[in-house]
Amino acid sequence: MKNGLGRGLESLFGVYNNSVEELEKENRINNISQNSNNYESNENVVMLPVDEIDTNINQPRKNFDQKALADLSASIKVHGVVQPIIVVKIGERYMIIAGERRYRATKLAGLNTIPAIVKNYTESQIAEVSLLENLQREDLNPMECARAMKKLMTDYGWTQEKVADRLGKSRPVVANTIRLLNLEPEVISMIEQGKISAGHARSLVAVVDRNAQIKLAKQVCEKKLTVRDLEKAVKGKTTRNPVADQSVELKQLVEDMKRILGTKVGVVGNDNKGRIYIDYYSRTDLDRIAEIMEKAK
Repeated sequence: MKNGLGRGLESLFGVYNNSVEELEKENRINNISQNSNNYESNENVVMLPVDEIDTNINQPRKNFDQKALADLSASIKVHGVVQPIIVVKIGERYMIIAGERRYRATKLAGLNTIPAIVKNYTESQIAEVSLLENLQREDLNPMECARAMKKLMTDYGWTQEKVADRLGKSRPVVANTIRLLNLEPEVISMIEQGKISAGHARSLVAVVDRNAQIKLAKQVCEKKLTVRDLEKAVKGKTTRNPVADQSVELKQLVEDMKRILGTKVGVVGNDNKGRIYIDYYSRTDLDRIAEIMEKAK
């Protein structure tokens, strides 16, 4: 894998405030719709009762800044909801595809209705639009972003290239974002709490030793290390390449397992002693791996 990050992970979390970038986002969402045979061209905005709308449990974003929500609610009380939310109809109710923050703020403001555009999306389109909406609005932390991208791959069979193309990102950006899922749980928790930035997270992925990775992450929090400081510290932890001690046969075994299982497979150690680990990112992913193992019996 190339070391270059293309446009960089920062591009995922950049602030998209100007009208040109907002137009690009809307065009991408429209392109998703147009690629569907079920697309309905009716873009009329309707006013829906908020008590007939449900949130999407598979929404990539899990955390909402309460102060920002209160500020938006105050604005909505004065100006109303400027941009309609996007929903799909399920039975007699509606599920939010994009705009959950606006929906929450509207409820907080005590309003009974909210402007919405009703779409007819497939499951994969719902996941795609939800992810795109959050990415372009800087609403996801790095881990939420990584999990959402991985979900598109594991649940819908997307390749990294397709994820990159549909989200308007470079493939290296997608690959390096998904790599964050390999961090230790303690480090992931620090990222989710906002104690460690995306830049710090990228550097920590290179540290293969569990204890060293956690120790460096804690130093970032406690000593307020900059990304540059961390990069220097990481170099001292990764000067020895553990792969160099592994035989061609062991490396090939890992590659074969990756290909057969369709997921990340890693190895720590050498031909005489070590550990092979297999990653899975959802219950569906685990069931798929279990099915492969059952067939191998």
